[in-house]
Amino acid sequence: MARVSPTSPIPRHYGLDWLRVAAFAILILYHVGMVFVPWGFHAKSPHGADWAVLPMLAVNAWRLTLLFVVSGYASRALLSRARGPGAFLTQRTWRLLVPLAFGVAVVVPPQPWVELVTQHGYRGGFATFWSHDYFRFARLAGIGLPALNHLWFVLYLWLYTVVLALLVALPRWPGAQALFDRLFGGPLLLILPGTWLVCIHAWWFPMGYETQDPLHDPMAHMIYLPAFLFGFALAAAPRVLAACVRYRWLAGVAAIAAYGVILAIELMPDGDPPRWLYPGYGAAHAVQQWGAIVALIGHAERRWNRDHRWRGLLTEAVFPCYLVHQTIIVLTAYWLMPAGLTGGVECAILVVATIVGSMAFYLIGRQIGPLRPLIGLRRVSSHRVATT
Repeated sequence: MARVSPTSPIPRHYGLDWLRVAAFAILILYHVGMVFVPWGFHAKSPHGADWAVLPMLAVNAWRLTLLFVVSGYASRALLSRARGPGAFLTQRTWRLLVPLAFGVAVVVPPQPWVELVTQHGYRGGFATFWSHDYFRFARLAGIGLPALNHLWFVLYLWLYTVVLALLVALPRWPGAQALFDRLFGGPLLLILPGTWLVCIHAWWFPMGYETQDPLHDPMAHMIYLPAFLFGFALAAAPRVLAACVRYRWLAGVAAIAAYGVILAIELMPDGDPPRWLYPGYGAAHAVQQWGAIVALIGHAERRWNRDHRWRGLLTEAVFPCYLVHQTIIVLTAYWLMPAGLTGGVECAILVVATIVGSMAFYLIGRQIGPLRPLIGLRRVSSHRVATT
C-alpha cells in the first residue's frame, strides 16, 4: 500500500460536513438548556427544572469531542492545500486567533455583564462595564475578566493545531499514519479509545470537570487532543472509516446502554450518587462518549455523504454562528426574565432567537469585507470557504 502524505489531496466528505452542522445545532439546544438546568451559567431562568438535566446528559458526553474529531478531519484537507506545515499553521493562526481576539473583545462581554448583574449585584450598565471593568485582567465577583467563555474551544483548537503542525513536520509521520490504519481498522477502533476514556473518567478523574483554562486542564487535553489527532488521521484512512461503518450499530447500542446506566444513577432517590459509584458512572460516560462518536461517523459515511445546495452555506456559517450564539442566548434570556412567560415559551423564544440572530450575524458579516476575517471567514467571498 502506498504511503499517504499529510499533504496528499483529501476529497471532501459531505457526511462529516453534515455531522459538523448537526453537532452545532445540538450545541445551540444544549446551551439553551443551560439556562434552565441547575448547573452554573451566565443567565438563569426562574423556570429552572432538575429534570432538564436528563436530556442534556444524552449529548453531554460526546458533543464537544465530536467537534474536535470533525475539526481534525477538516484540518487534513486544509493542510493538503497549504505549502507545508509552516504555511498551514500560519493560515490557521490567522483564521482562529483573529476571530478569537474579536470575540473576546466584542462578542463575549455581554455574557459576564449579565452574569454580574443578575447573580452578583453589579449595578453598572454595559457601557460602564465594558469601558471600566471588562479589561481589568483580574477577577470581579469570582469571574475572570476579560473572559473566554465558550470561545475556549477556539483557543484549544489553535493549540492542537500547533501540536499537529509540529507532528506532521517529523520525518516519521507517514509511519504513524500506517500504524493508525492497522490499529483502528478493526475491533480496536472501539477498544483502544474506549479504554483510554474509561481510564480518564473512571480512574484518573472520576466525576472530574474541565476547567477551560489551557494551563490547568489536563482532563480536557487528554480527551480533546487525541480526538483532534484521530480526526486528522481518519481523513486519510478509508479502512478506519469503513470500520466506523461496520461497527456503527454496535457502537450506537453501547452508547445508548451507557446512557441508560447514567440515567439510573442520576435518578437514584438520594440525589448525588455515592462515591463508590463514581468509577461506574465514569466508565458509562466513557462508553457513551466514544460509542456515540463512532456510531455518528459511521452513519455519516453510510447515509449522509452527499452534497446539497445548502451544505456550503451551512458549513461556512458554523464558525461565525458559533462565535455569537451564546451571547445571543444570554442576552435573550436576560431580556425575558421580567416578562413572566412560562418556561416552555421562554425556551422556544430562545431557540428561535438564537438561530435567527446567529444566521443574521453570519449573513450580514459575510457581505462586509473588513468584518469577514473577524468572524472567521476568508477575505474573498467568491469562493467556497473551508471548514474550521
